[in-house]
Amino acid sequence: MAEPLYVSFLWHMHQPFYKDPVQGEYILPWTYLHAIKDYYDMPAIVDASPGAKVTFNLVPSLLEQIQDYGAGTAVDPFLSRARMAPADMTEEERLFVLDNFFSANRQRMVEPHRRYLELYCLAGDGVGGGSRDRLRVMGDQEILDLQVWFYLTWTGEAARRRYPEFRELLRKGKNFTASDKLLLFETQRVLIGEIIPLYKRLQEEGKVELSVTPYFHPILPLLCDTRLAQSAMPRVTLPTQHFRHPEDARSQVDRGIACFERLFGCTPKGVWPSEGAVSDEALGILAERGITWTATDEWVLAKSLPRGLGRDREALYRPYFYQQGESETAIFFRDHVLSDLIGFTYSKWEAERAVADFLGRLKEVRQRCHSSVVAPVILDGENAWEYYQDNGLPFLSKLYHCLAGTPGLAPATFSEVLEWVPERRTLSHIHPGSWINANYGIWIGHPEENLGWDYLARARAAAVQHSPAVAALLSGDTAQADPAPEEIGGEVAELVVQALYAAEGSDWFWWYGDDHFSPHSASFDLLFRRHLMNVYRLLGLAVPRELYEPIKKQSPAGFVREPAALITPAITGLVTDYFEWLAAGLYDLTKQYSAIHAGENLLQSFFYGYDRNFFYVRIDGVQFLEKFLKREDVVSLHLIHANEYRLDMQLGLSENQVMVKGPAGWQPSGTVAQYGVVRIAEARIPLAVLQLTPGDKIFAYLTLTHSGEEVGRWPVDTPLLLSYTGPDLDLETWLI
Repeated sequence: MAEPLYVSFLWHMHQPFYKDPVQGEYILPWTYLHAIKDYYDMPAIVDASPGAKVTFNLVPSLLEQIQDYGAGTAVDPFLSRARMAPADMTEEERLFVLDNFFSANRQRMVEPHRRYLELYCLAGDGVGGGSRDRLRVMGDQEILDLQVWFYLTWTGEAARRRYPEFRELLRKGKNFTASDKLLLFETQRVLIGEIIPLYKRLQEEGKVELSVTPYFHPILPLLCDTRLAQSAMPRVTLPTQHFRHPEDARSQVDRGIACFERLFGCTPKGVWPSEGAVSDEALGILAERGITWTATDEWVLAKSLPRGLGRDREALYRPYFYQQGESETAIFFRDHVLSDLIGFTYSKWEAERAVADFLGRLKEVRQRCHSSVVAPVILDGENAWEYYQDNGLPFLSKLYHCLAGTPGLAPATFSEVLEWVPERRTLSHIHPGSWINANYGIWIGHPEENLGWDYLARARAAAVQHSPAVAALLSGDTAQADPAPEEIGGEVAELVVQALYAAEGSDWFWWYGDDHFSPHSASFDLLFRRHLMNVYRLLGLAVPRELYEPIKKQSPAGFVREPAALITPAITGLVTDYFEWLAAGLYDLTKQYSAIHAGENLLQSFFYGYDRNFFYVRIDGVQFLEKFLKREDVVSLHLIHANEYRLDMQLGLSENQVMVKGPAGWQPSGTVAQYGVVRIAEARIPLAVLQLTPGDKIFAYLTLTHSGEEVGRWPVDTPLLLSYTGPDLDLETWLI
């Protein structure tokens, strides 16, 4: 009988360290919210699925925060305001609730619940900033219902089925009492307290394998040497300060392993390196620490093999062994397509269709690659599920069930694959890169990111210079870590080291630069700088003035970024691939107000980019466009360069003439553009009609017309300024 294709899932569970090191409170609520939704639901679904076999990767800094919440000792301003009696709240506290307690996926978490949707509409469709005018329609009962609904909607589906208290609150739906709210939070605290024991039990029963990540989720290769970024990005601009501290990388790994051993009573065999970031030096550290296996992305493998992956991709579906001296560790490489389908595509499909498609692709892999062994499916374990029906429970339950019952396919953990497959393929060198673009461009190279690295390097140098005890801890020389009487105490030295290690986390650098956008980016910036401020304060040193200034710069009127690379997205009207628009230019249209009331708060984002033949535009609404556009509605894209051009788009996939404005009004240009308006709007316009040359600037604006009458315009005053660098837009910038 032929060997099956082993299917190895790794769900990476991670949140950055949200706890403010100075004030001792949580700046953002995501650890709590994902705990009651995903960190419980994900193992609970495995527990309830016979034959399921997965790996959960748990980040120690996340586990520490889960323990804090489970013990009831976490100081969280979101929870504090949720627990308050509405009658006792100040106007500012009520505004905080209105501005923040609709932070949930509208389609899956707001609209299915009549009362929550009613509150959403009363509060101005969940748009913050203008909520003060809405306070008059939000009485004490409305505020209380909102407090309950925000935390109730974030409660996972498996948790709801496990705890009848959640089901009863869902059934009641409105007019909640103070006792209802107390019951909600007490039950959630019990649930959070069960999370870590649940993972431990499942591992002891052999249903899951648990792996770990370096303690504060740092980019190990960049801790080892920031200059390594030039290997994959030769033209990258590096920080002024050269950061080379492999000893920090070792300590982050050691502390992560120690935390894992303390909580789960055993040593982890596997490590998912933060962001899948690997290098020869980083893998050497894992190997010397006795780590049996690790993993990264298939693009890293393609750049590590002399001939790449090849058309048949058979080389991808094997375990490899990285050898350095006497040490070795196995490496698995994630199937990029399979992983991203779960992360970004299947949420839009019915569960049956999505599972059938996924299993069909696995069968094709087994048939096409005759000696294939393992298909690694590795992705984020918490963020995708709010886009799925019932928090992903129908999809995951059916996936686990069907996979276990499909001949030729077998679920297995990575350690089981190594045990059952004797073949060894060896790598003596790994391409330095991560799961995004096989480089480190998301975390280094942009001026904001480089400034963060410089501040980190200066704080570390100050700590080493002013405290021998801290220097000893950082060097790993614990024998010399006991301070002299005149030095700061050992506990303080450890806090300094913890603050530095927390600042080394990848998440702060993820939100710096122009490649990712979040309404909470200022909070991430603040937390990063506060970790560094704490270093100086604990040492009794003056905090450098630069740390009081935001690193994340405010852009004018909704501008987020310019294009960073050529793009060629498919025009489908759907978000089909996370990477399609990652390098596109971006404007936040919520900062670009419409002049006409009916058009306000409808559009959210404007992406643009180009390749050698076409100019591309994508428009996102605050909800799916097909939800509010009517068949007769027309979304018009206006582009102004040598002339003014207009493309009219309606619901569906189609094409239309690009119109050009002349002395006699609008006339067909003779050029046809393709577009799709479904959940989003996408358009592809031939570059030739726009008569662009490298270095040109283009102006753009959007209009919405209903029955021939304009009902919305974005922006109302000055059009968006778009840049066109031309076909030589550098593919080796800091982003790529």
